[in-house]
Amino acid sequence: MICNKLTSKIRHSWKENRSFVLFLALMFIFRSAVADWNEVPTGSMKPTIVEGDRIFVNKMAYDIRLPFSHIPLLTLAQPQRGEIIIFDSKVSDKRLVKRVIGLPGDRVEMRDNRLWINQRALDYQILARDINSSDQLEDLTGVQHAIRTANRGSRLSSFAAVTVPADMYLALGDNRDNSADSRVIGFVPRAEIVGRANKVVLSLNYDNYYLPRGERFFKTL
Repeated sequence: MICNKLTSKIRHSWKENRSFVLFLALMFIFRSAVADWNEVPTGSMKPTIVEGDRIFVNKMAYDIRLPFSHIPLLTLAQPQRGEIIIFDSKVSDKRLVKRVIGLPGDRVEMRDNRLWINQRALDYQILARDINSSDQLEDLTGVQHAIRTANRGSRLSSFAAVTVPADMYLALGDNRDNSADSRVIGFVPRAEIVGRANKVVLSLNYDNYYLPRGERFFKTL
């Protein structure tokens, strides 16, 4: 008797709420496999991305994956130099946002915050400078974007030439002296990359009572 009443209540509850449950299930599947947004809590990608930005993540940029997993069902494209990728780093045990610098087979080195790719020095142009840092325009073999460097440099400012292994990528933060990237965690495995970001959805100013930064809404990265 009690079992029958319980079963009846469950069936009634399912009939009353199944539309909402299905909506939630589809939403979670969409966010897992199609698109999502990602909060950026640190300044490792300044000046391109700042703390409080919510960036749009296209999870179908490179692969169609089994929802709630890293299992690829179909490969659509490969990450390209200059793209901003989102990946689940096993080494750091967190989701990271960095820029692709080296592709598989590339020879990359850095000398005093100046990159060399395949024995070619990249071009740089000063955008702004203050007492502590400089913003520069980096020409990443055709992809121009802003970076930030400390005027006095850091232990991250240089590294010896390395060759990017197959199915791996060398990724750096745009804030070159303040980013735990491939110089710290090593190369990024292709299997860890979950999507690509090219737009800010919205932004909250952590230093001003979390007020919205209207000028950054829908800003292209």
